[in-house]
Amino acid sequence: MKTLLEKKGFICDMDGVIYHGNRLLPGAREFVAWLYREGKEFLFLTNNSGKTQRELQEKLARMGLEIDEKHFYTSALATAAFVAGQMPKARAFVIGEPGLLNALYERGITFDETAPDYVIVGESSSYTYDNICRAVKCVQKGARLIGTNSDLTAPTEQGIVPACRALVAPIELTTGKAAYYVGKPNALMMRTGLNMLGVRSQDAAIIGDRMDTDMVAGIETGLDTVLVLSGVSSRETVERFPYRPRLILNGVGDIPAAGEFCSPDPELCTTVPPDMISPD
Repeated sequence: MKTLLEKKGFICDMDGVIYHGNRLLPGAREFVAWLYREGKEFLFLTNNSGKTQRELQEKLARMGLEIDEKHFYTSALATAAFVAGQMPKARAFVIGEPGLLNALYERGITFDETAPDYVIVGESSSYTYDNICRAVKCVQKGARLIGTNSDLTAPTEQGIVPACRALVAPIELTTGKAAYYVGKPNALMMRTGLNMLGVRSQDAAIIGDRMDTDMVAGIETGLDTVLVLSGVSSRETVERFPYRPRLILNGVGDIPAAGEFCSPDPELCTTVPPDMISPD
């Protein structure tokens, strides 16, 4: 834990780490207060493409957390940057929420379902069979298929629900074309996050609730890896993967709690009680 507490930068997932739906998770408030108090560089890096940075800021504000917009980066923003970099002024047929649509618009992407260069899919509450058919038709005509992230599921207040990759799957299966996924664990998004933090990978940690995105992203980019059990992954699911996080915690609240027991002076660093931190 002392190694984690000394990191200069923190990349944190949101769904399943800071909140579930509209419910703030235990310890999240204390964790954010600790980040500010310790002068840490931090970024909430989420694969959820549905909301804009401002919407995420306002969502946390409603929960009592005041955080500047600069601390948020989404798979929608990463997807828009990728597409604009590949083909400036590209045309796209898009299935997604305002966060994705706004990000693409700001990057100069034109919406077109007749002859698009790309089919771009993110999480969407308006996902329909008709949208699938139109997307399939576009891909069959030559449009490149892009997914904002590779998450199969997402945690909500109502339980686990399908996420982006599950929505892209019917299009992939029907067309025989594999999508390119931009969000975590893609190194493109991770490098952008580190650049925004202004720290080196060895000086940063990633905190997430998913083995298949957050933890593999951290391992492949050289970050300290911290899995929290407040979202999708459990101790049982950890055993299914050929890699492991360095730390497994109950939730982000364990971090400031550990800080209370650990002084910057190594000689004064005491043992954290076992009931506070989940054993690795």
